[in-house]
Amino acid sequence: MKVTHAQVCAWRLRQQSLLPRTTAPLARLVGQLAGVQAQVAAAAELSLATRRKTPSDGAVQRALADRSLIRTWAMRGTLHLLPAREAGAYLALLGAARTWEKPSWQRAFGVSPAQRAALGDAVDEILDGRVLTRQELTAAVLARPGLGGLGEQLSSGWGVLLKPLAWTGRLCQGPPQGQRVTFTAPRTWVPGWQGVPDPEEAAASVIPAYLGAHGPATPAAFDAWLLRGAARKPVLRGWFAALGDRLTEVEVDGAGGAYVRSEDAEALAGTRPSDVVRLLAGFDQYVLGPGTGDTRLIAAARRKAVSRAGGWISPVVVHAGRVAGVWEFTEEEVVVTLFGEHGVVPRAGLEAEAAHLARCTGRERPLRVRME
Repeated sequence: MKVTHAQVCAWRLRQQSLLPRTTAPLARLVGQLAGVQAQVAAAAELSLATRRKTPSDGAVQRALADRSLIRTWAMRGTLHLLPAREAGAYLALLGAARTWEKPSWQRAFGVSPAQRAALGDAVDEILDGRVLTRQELTAAVLARPGLGGLGEQLSSGWGVLLKPLAWTGRLCQGPPQGQRVTFTAPRTWVPGWQGVPDPEEAAASVIPAYLGAHGPATPAAFDAWLLRGAARKPVLRGWFAALGDRLTEVEVDGAGGAYVRSEDAEALAGTRPSDVVRLLAGFDQYVLGPGTGDTRLIAAARRKAVSRAGGWISPVVVHAGRVAGVWEFTEEEVVVTLFGEHGVVPRAGLEAEAAHLARCTGRERPLRVRME
């Protein structure tokens, strides 16, 4: 099957509820996107709001409160929103790499295998049916025999010791207490929690979910999205091979080795390129799914404008499926910076997007466009 990248972009826009926008429940939308990065909570809120026909303030907090969504460390070790019922499968694939069992990890973070095992057992007991702040959880852990020396690691904002607990289904975030993060156990927090399945079972649902939003994609692209290429290559190949005829191989602009769900192949082949304009939030899944290194999406010379220092992913202007610039809010304006080499971006499309951002944020700002 052969398609163009322009077709792929238009198809992804549709699959990600960017063309047209959606009225679907938030948990369904997050599942449709294969998770939403939420390291910056406001960016996650806006990323979802920009996809909704009638965005409403506080939608993410309501979904977290009714437990249809959870927030936890997931893809690439970053905080994500995940549909509560599907979260275990994503965690299983992240845990399959067993990065915390490597001697290099243990040396880097000063944790022995015995301490790591004791920490897991302690957190199981401490969080059973409880919601604790980081400070409360840390204090309870440090009071356990043999764990008193882990205070620095447990207090780290990077969650170096907590991520393996998240990936093994022992911990997720609970409702915030003001500005303080809380933690709880999914098994007592999520209604109907089924635990973390075997990786092979999980792959059969997570890979199709990823391809449903971000395909066609190669196994290497999936691996980079999942955990920055940490999966063992024979295991990765096995996951894809086990899907058999559920996947169809696709050649995109002459390059092979990418896959799409077979159920989507006909629709992809019949998709026409789109000239739509969208202003997407920082850390948006449209960019993170294929990765900022995909030069068909982001010109190589512009990658630094999108993927900035400290892991910051800029809000982007998307035109005809490709990144055509970046944008930002100031106190008074929506400032769009277009990449000159991209070509003309319709002003009317930018104006319409600025108006939609006003609906998302509850604040109107005039649009200012500049070229770079």
